[in-house]
Amino acid sequence: GLWLGGGVPGIPSTAVTRLALLLCYFVALLQLRRMWSSKYLRSPLSRSLLINLKHQGDEEHDKFQWYACDTELLPTCLQPLFVQNDLDAGTRVFLRQCTEKSGWLFVQIYYSLVTSVFGLFMSKTSINGLLGRGSMFVFSEEQFLRLLRVAPDWRATRVLDLGAGDGEVTKIISRHFEEVYVTEVSPTMKWQLKKKQYRVLGIDEWQDTGFLYDMISCLNLLDRCDRPLSLLKDIKNVLEPSKGRLILAVVLPFQPYVENGGKWERPSEYLEVTGETWEEQVASFSNDVFSKVGFAIESFTRLPYLCEGDLYNDHYVLDDVVFILKPV
Repeated sequence: GLWLGGGVPGIPSTAVTRLALLLCYFVALLQLRRMWSSKYLRSPLSRSLLINLKHQGDEEHDKFQWYACDTELLPTCLQPLFVQNDLDAGTRVFLRQCTEKSGWLFVQIYYSLVTSVFGLFMSKTSINGLLGRGSMFVFSEEQFLRLLRVAPDWRATRVLDLGAGDGEVTKIISRHFEEVYVTEVSPTMKWQLKKKQYRVLGIDEWQDTGFLYDMISCLNLLDRCDRPLSLLKDIKNVLEPSKGRLILAVVLPFQPYVENGGKWERPSEYLEVTGETWEEQVASFSNDVFSKVGFAIESFTRLPYLCEGDLYNDHYVLDDVVFILKPV
């Protein structure tokens, strides 16, 4: 006869409820994916970030643009300092891993569910640290060595990685140093760094350790810092004056903002970076920022700033300039 019960025959009602909730959540994710388009984003900052992040082309000619620089648009003094890079083996490995992880459907649903719940009281960075996901990729070891213009067996004594995240980028740098120090604000990322045996310093501690560093890396931190000029001055003060180098990565176009109580605000120290193109903004950093704090460009390159993807995209990408700076 016709079954008129409130559940599904042979399946406990609690299981049906959980299955229905999971299905509703998955449908909601798909709906949010549809809504995650620029016409639904009222914030100019969100729209700008979306435009940058949505460049996901798989064609080789699109990826070639990640590394393209028109050196004729650079000032004459900067032209010989540009280091051309390309889509090398290390970058391809990271992209392949991103594709594999993005295809783990139920793992991605789990990540999305945890992010939605924990996002009510935790930052996205801390959630990623808790889940062990969201790794970033700035450069491969080959690109790092090419930018420094050193041999693979090059070694130095001491390095500091500011805002090291989960330490995956630090791993590339650390192979060439005897002592590796890191800083990080997120508690869960600090936990990840300590698991990897890095020496974690406080954000107000690294300036007063009593020793100098052969290299300091500051990767994609300057545009999220409230006092970027002061940060650059502090870095210069603890670098070895003759052989010390700063490796600085910055997302272009330069759009600085800091998070304050859930709101995005203009930093208290604002860097006046001008120009419309990538090349013009590189020149502005050289003339309007580095000269004020006593740094000179030794070399620089254009690289994609890659991040592991999610249920919607294999990976996300922003446009980076990576400088090697020397104190002057």
